[in-house]
Amino acid sequence: MQIQYHCPSCHSNANCQFDASARDLTCPHCQGRIIIRDEDVQGRRIKKCLVCPSTDLYVRKDFPQRLGVALVVAGIVGSSIAWYNMHIYWTFAILFASALADVLLYSVVGEALMCYRCDALYRGVEEMDSHGPFDLETHEKYRQLAARME
Repeated sequence: MQIQYHCPSCHSNANCQFDASARDLTCPHCQGRIIIRDEDVQGRRIKKCLVCPSTDLYVRKDFPQRLGVALVVAGIVGSSIAWYNMHIYWTFAILFASALADVLLYSVVGEALMCYRCDALYRGVEEMDSHGPFDLETHEKYRQLAARME
């Protein structure tokens, strides 16, 4: 299982591998340790966030967002050039091809588990469906909490 998180000590991005036998996460930058309790992890199943005390996690597609935006932008630019040159069929062919590439990429990529509170990202986790999809109300609750804490 792979975990990507912001270190609570030095606030840098940390990326580490984790297995069920490990009892702590160590930041590669500041060597800060986060102790993991036995009840937080069962095999490859996460019950609560390992970085913060939150139990609110959600499942999302592990989609490379920059690549998705680049595909959309390339489709818009390409179709605009074809439209300017009055190639109507090429305009729509480029738009549909970029949309199809985006949908195919979206259907191929896997899923990841993410924490609402600290944005820790977990890959290779089993039974992610028990956490559910993104919920805007829960996200807003943690966004408001972070705004009040500042």
